[in-house]
Amino acid sequence: AALDDNNNHSVTLLGTSWGQCSPATTASRLWIRYRTGWQRGRMARGIQAFRHVVVSGYICQRAFVAHGSTLSAIINARQFSGSVGNSSARQETAAWSQLLEWGLLGTAAASIAVLLAPSAVADAKTAVADSRTSQLKASVGTSKAAQVKQQVVQQHPQPPPSADKLPEYAADEVAQHRTPNDRVWVTYKNGVYDITDFIAQHPGGAAKIMLAAGGSVEPFWGLYQQHQKQEVQDIIKQYRIGTLKGAPAQSNISMEDPYKNEPKRHPALTIRSDKPFNGETPPDILAASLVTPAGVFYVRHHLPVPVIDQDKYSFKVEGQGLRTLQLSVPELQKHFRKFEVAATVQCAGNRRSQMKAQPAPGSTGHEIKGLDWEAGAIGTAVWGGVKLRDVLLAAGFTPGDPCVAHIHFYGYDVDESGTSYAASIPVAKAVSEYEDVLLAWEMNGQPIPRDHGGPLRVIVPGTTGARSVKWIKHITASAEECQGHWQQKDYKTFSPGTDWDNLDWSSATAIQEMPVTSAICEPTQGQQLSIYDTEVTVKGYAWSGGGQDIIRVDVSADGGKSWVPAKLSKLSQSKPDRAWAWTLWEAAVPIPEGLKGNLELVSKATDQSNNTQPEQVAGVWNIRGLCNNVWHRVEVNVSDE
Repeated sequence: AALDDNNNHSVTLLGTSWGQCSPATTASRLWIRYRTGWQRGRMARGIQAFRHVVVSGYICQRAFVAHGSTLSAIINARQFSGSVGNSSARQETAAWSQLLEWGLLGTAAASIAVLLAPSAVADAKTAVADSRTSQLKASVGTSKAAQVKQQVVQQHPQPPPSADKLPEYAADEVAQHRTPNDRVWVTYKNGVYDITDFIAQHPGGAAKIMLAAGGSVEPFWGLYQQHQKQEVQDIIKQYRIGTLKGAPAQSNISMEDPYKNEPKRHPALTIRSDKPFNGETPPDILAASLVTPAGVFYVRHHLPVPVIDQDKYSFKVEGQGLRTLQLSVPELQKHFRKFEVAATVQCAGNRRSQMKAQPAPGSTGHEIKGLDWEAGAIGTAVWGGVKLRDVLLAAGFTPGDPCVAHIHFYGYDVDESGTSYAASIPVAKAVSEYEDVLLAWEMNGQPIPRDHGGPLRVIVPGTTGARSVKWIKHITASAEECQGHWQQKDYKTFSPGTDWDNLDWSSATAIQEMPVTSAICEPTQGQQLSIYDTEVTVKGYAWSGGGQDIIRVDVSADGGKSWVPAKLSKLSQSKPDRAWAWTLWEAAVPIPEGLKGNLELVSKATDQSNNTQPEQVAGVWNIRGLCNNVWHRVEVNVSDE
């Protein structure tokens, strides 16, 4: 009964009280119910039934062993049964006739109870958590973390028991719980958690969280800063079942900080996360030059930056229809023609913060998850290297080979399991003479810095930066798309009506070419303008994926009621259909006469196919906050100060 907050599931599960049938019959039904519930996937009912077996064994042990006299055993059995909710009045003669039967059954059941009671406690708590999870999925209008908090308040109007009232478990006990059949336990700091029923919901996939099974999650959480958020802490609290006895349980993964060898970064970068490091370029720097200096080029990492001995570095090329090649950068430089390609690289999450600032369409309360990028997760560089096409042809690739549909890229950056960051592009893109996909070792005339993929990275012009894999380790020709996490379970967009609870990753295609976009870099949000100025100089960038050239940028100072065409600036390498680099623009926009207070500046770009940015975010809103290309808006303040 102590396992249950409401003390109302102890004796009514079978539809009859224990007093209505013999002990042996009761135990038999309980065991059948337990097995049936387990086999049908009705975990909560199976757990409830199993708990009855344990409690009955404890009753029998107390009644038959703890007391020497028959009379005291009967009295104790009646009293203890009453304490778990058995309200049926037993007759003394019936109790006497059943005493021996209870005792024999209790001897065996009590032994099982001693061994399995801790697991039963954990399972019972998990059954309660299952119920909460179902209710969470059914509710809408608040974030998942907020729903968890709301459910905790509803289920526990009084503060939950403190940690010192939970059972203690040793590290070796935790280590025995590594599979769903045994229940999956992990430790975090000094707590023990049964996460069995959370595994399928883990955003990073079941395989990732199972790496910590039977040990500590801390070595793995150290890779991803988002685990330190309060909403994550609130979610794991509901799975706590006990306290770790003695020293924290250790995983077989080293606790050494995987980020201890990170490169130094320019202080001008606006940091969006520390581990892994992600930082964006300030807007005024973006608009200052057609080529972004490497030191202030935005940084997007998913994992720790690998430490690579450049003298020993090489990568492998293999796959369907190819002979295996192992190549170094000097070998590329010696045997292949070098090309230079001016190309913009943009994170698909660029401008996510502006999408987050807008409510989900239909007031659903759906939540966008991802880094809070402003408009600086983009940059343009002149990349030097060899064409991927030439390397694949040297490895024996036959153009038009029906067995090859995708080219996979794997990096030297790895997660806690040793799995590389990986992505793929269609083979038509990879081997086209006109798509200019590079294996690059040079950035703006210098060796590529570690932070940007040196000694060798892929550059896939016109495509989301997620496909331009850094620190190339392995290139594979395949009939199938890459199955890596960031190809299959990230960097995809969904209908505005899709929420995390009805998300089907397989229903969406991986983002490749990016939509047309623009952003205002000067003036910046909240900047002060003088009431005595008649116009404001507005600067920014525009870019479209797939090599589509920018043909026009329009700027407005009245929220889009009237427009001024901007003057465009482009690199000489940019040509229609191969305009891989952005366009910078500038416009002198009149300030409405007599205006004092907030002024909204707006930009929108149009590419050579007459694709134009949409006005409102509602039509492109998605739970990952990707491909936000709506009109860019910046508010400034006009004053007489």
